[in-house]
Amino acid sequence: MLKALSIIGYLAMAGGILALIAKGNLLSPNPCVIAVQAGAFLFFLWARLTFGRRSFHLAANPMKGGLVTSGPYRFVRHPIYAAFTVFSWAGVVAHWSWQSGLLGGLVLGGALLRIFCEEVLVTAQYP
Repeated sequence: MLKALSIIGYLAMAGGILALIAKGNLLSPNPCVIAVQAGAFLFFLWARLTFGRRSFHLAANPMKGGLVTSGPYRFVRHPIYAAFTVFSWAGVVAHWSWQSGLLGGLVLGGALLRIFCEEVLVTAQYP
């Protein structure tokens, strides 16, 4: 059940970001937005490199080998989801409308659903 919910969370995040792209509301020429999004992208990259060779799974699936606690994982428990959320919300704020806000909410809600599912599964595997 949790793995299915995590897929729904993933699809919500991807759908929200793709819809923001389609509406032209993800990127902005504003230097502040560019700086925030560049920082979010670099944070994502740092987290992904720290995560190492562990592969990405569509469904939440704790990997063998223990928890990653170095790099950005020292500061933020889910840095990749945080980076995606910050990146998308910078675009939402730059192009504020109720529709953009709902799409940003979809990204945030999907990330929170994935985080919940992963926390339950990781806690079960690594008590």
